[in-house]
Amino acid sequence: MPFPKFPVRVESKRRPYGEPADTYIGLGANLGDRELNLRVAREELSNLGDLTGESSIYETEPWGVGEPQPAYLNQVCRLRTTMPATELMNRLLQIETKLGRNRKRKNESRPIDLDLLLYGDRVIDVPGLQVPHPRMPERAFVLAPLAEIAPELIHPISGATPGDLLRDVDASGVRVWERGLAG
Repeated sequence: MPFPKFPVRVESKRRPYGEPADTYIGLGANLGDRELNLRVAREELSNLGDLTGESSIYETEPWGVGEPQPAYLNQVCRLRTTMPATELMNRLLQIETKLGRNRKRKNESRPIDLDLLLYGDRVIDVPGLQVPHPRMPERAFVLAPLAEIAPELIHPISGATPGDLLRDVDASGVRVWERGLAG
């Protein structure tokens, strides 16, 4: 599903920025104490608005990488915020840096990764930010936790629910994480 390339326009039927919006943030970690990294990231997210939902933690095989990597812990959180999307994205990048992420190569191992998956029902395409996240429909490690906390959510471009999208991808490497049973 290609991401639309068009200028962002203001529509009178949409809520203006400044009013609370439900956003969905994907969290991932495969370096260091993965569980601790997710917990600290959630604590940091709570400073950006109201953390109103958290999925279970999932352990997943690395996706879209060429070299071997450790398994990821992934989670999706719902954050209700009044912060504009570009400001929220900048704050997510600041949290990543604070928790030790150093971007050198695409798809490299990382102590934390924070993706802005959805911002209400908005479609945003500006330099440095595309919402909905353009690769979300391909990623079972995002769709499984998203379907858990927001099964009725509608993707603003495809019109599909997370469960609909999840049925179209290989989810065999995604499992609910049980502390102490996996590496």
